[in-house]
Amino acid sequence: MRPDPDADDWERSVAPSERTTTEAQHADHRGRGARHDDRPIDDHPTADPRDDHPEQPQGDHPGGHAHGGHAGHDKHAGHDPEMFRRLFWWNLLLALPVIVFSEMIQNWFGYSIEAGWAAWVPPVIGTVVYLWGGQPFLKGAVHEVRARQPAMMLLIALAITVAYGASLASSLGWGDLDYWWELAALIVIMLLGHWQEMKAIGQAQGALAALAELLPDRAERIEDGQPVEVAITDLRPGDVVLVRPGGRVPADGVILDGSAAMDESMITGESRPVDRGEGDRLVAGTVSSDRAVRVRVDAVGDDTALAGIQRLVADAQSSNSRTQALADRAAAALFYVTTASALVTLVVWTALGDGADGVIRTVTVLVIACPHALGLAIPLVISITTATSARVGILIKDRLALERMRTVDAVMFDKTGTLTKGNHAVVDRVAVDGWDPDAMMRLAAAAEADSEHPIARAIVAVGDDLGQVPEASEFDAITGRGITASVDGHGVAVGGPALLEHLDLTEPAELADRIRTWRHRGGAVLYVVHDGAVVGAITVADEIRPESRAAVDSLHARGTQVIMITGDAAQVADAVAEELGIDEVMAEVLPHDKDAKVAELQQRGLRVAMVGDGVNDAPALARAEVGIAIGAGTDVAIESAGVVLASSDPRAVTSVIDLSRASYRKMVQNLVWATAYNVVAIPVAAGAFAFAGLTLPPAAAAVAMSLSTIIVAANAQLLRRLDLRPHDDTATEAG
Repeated sequence: MRPDPDADDWERSVAPSERTTTEAQHADHRGRGARHDDRPIDDHPTADPRDDHPEQPQGDHPGGHAHGGHAGHDKHAGHDPEMFRRLFWWNLLLALPVIVFSEMIQNWFGYSIEAGWAAWVPPVIGTVVYLWGGQPFLKGAVHEVRARQPAMMLLIALAITVAYGASLASSLGWGDLDYWWELAALIVIMLLGHWQEMKAIGQAQGALAALAELLPDRAERIEDGQPVEVAITDLRPGDVVLVRPGGRVPADGVILDGSAAMDESMITGESRPVDRGEGDRLVAGTVSSDRAVRVRVDAVGDDTALAGIQRLVADAQSSNSRTQALADRAAAALFYVTTASALVTLVVWTALGDGADGVIRTVTVLVIACPHALGLAIPLVISITTATSARVGILIKDRLALERMRTVDAVMFDKTGTLTKGNHAVVDRVAVDGWDPDAMMRLAAAAEADSEHPIARAIVAVGDDLGQVPEASEFDAITGRGITASVDGHGVAVGGPALLEHLDLTEPAELADRIRTWRHRGGAVLYVVHDGAVVGAITVADEIRPESRAAVDSLHARGTQVIMITGDAAQVADAVAEELGIDEVMAEVLPHDKDAKVAELQQRGLRVAMVGDGVNDAPALARAEVGIAIGAGTDVAIESAGVVLASSDPRAVTSVIDLSRASYRKMVQNLVWATAYNVVAIPVAAGAFAFAGLTLPPAAAAVAMSLSTIIVAANAQLLRRLDLRPHDDTATEAG
């Protein structure tokens, strides 16, 4: 019999290999100022993790390392929204005199500034705006050229440089292409747009940093019997810390003194507090709901379960998928398409005798194209799905596994410890005429009190719930048959059919029908004997999880077939399947044959997700299209699983399907929007519809380009509406 995986959930630890430096991140976290432990984890400012300039430092939020994987997609890495905000307001002030002193603006509004120096205001201040306000775009362009990854920053830099060069030449008397006010307005609007982009993208990617916010800034370490406040980076294994009611556990450890109802929802997704007492493991970031406990620290910094979850999420976010690779190639190709379109626009309009409009429209083409929206269409979705799912105990190790989950036709559950609790429980009892079933149960509990057998523990637990259990003596175990004891001077025995045979007793006829039903359902039958007579019977079975029926129903509602595989006898398996409404049963399967059963289903044309404990199910988890390890607690090192469920609730499997479908839908929506935007925007910007009076100035193109990225980010944010916590009914999906 396997042990109860619930009891095991917190006995696993994160593998300490391949660590990153989270202690430095915690120091950064403290440097931003103290926070209340119970602060909502989304209500904090997050530095933007994007950087176009390698010389610029990354934002100093504790989870910043997790975004490094986006460098290939996000051409804004390291750009701080605050930087764009400051540049926008200062350059807006500088742009005002450029616009006011522009000859074209004066003609439009019918005023004139006759001072001789007035003609130099636009070129002088316009140069400042170009060099200072355009600095992020110019530096970004240099970075893209050096990296041989031309993209949006290079397009913007080309646009403002063309406008600046033409305007400067005009001011020096070489031509008549004065675009100073357009240049200033374009840069200001680009700064405004990028400021808003950075805010939107930062909100999307800040969820992983929020995991680090689960840790308190400081801890109370016991020194000489008294609590002393210290920084969490000062904690070491072996230290004893005090966790007060409402406080967060600062590091992984074991309870030395006290007990408390622990809120572990941020780690496992379990919404109800879990009772923990002396000897139980606690994980950093969980909250004591009602009482103070003293905890001996055994893991800090990079060795904590929370740090392991952060690494797991970061790896999932940085890994590539087929869809992402396609989007990246499309974004790279868009640069060349845009550059070619800009050259064609300049040549055609110049050939038509309108060189001035040709320059303006060339700049507009360079500005309006947005490979950034195309490149971010998928990373933003992945960033949100992996980080927010981790906060409800769904840990995505393999992005491809998440993508495939939406296509799964069948979910195969290992029975023991997955659909059932993996431990014996009393499910029914019956007594002969003249005996009260509760009294009979207490008698059996008394006799079994000194036994350590799991079945005995289950009987004693029920007896204790029924009232006072009498004292027993003269306990004796009869190997292979049962136990005997003396209770209140009466001889009592408890055991199976072999016990009756040993005592030369027979099953009472009045119990036969009930017992036959139990056996049909796969339950084990134990008889209670009092002074040489059978007075009742008890049936024990591997207890079915109360959530299992809802999990099966939810999968059926999603059109997914449910299959159960087990090494148990067919009679036992069929009884569980009948109660849960499972479609197909594979019984009496040895652990090493489970992967062959998965292959058999695949040969039938089914796409299979295998749900097991990640131990003896490892080959089957690896064979399936999606391997899901359930009841893993904080063990994120299960190599054979693409998805790890921290809790033992099988309803979380439907949450993974909902997450897969919702995230894929958002990816498609973002890709369609980003592609369609560029397909329509570039011809309009080039003046292809000028004959119909449809043209765009560069400033309007800048607004459109920024909005395109903001729309992609906002659409990805809608995934936050997806409720991933297990429910008995279908989860509410994001739009």
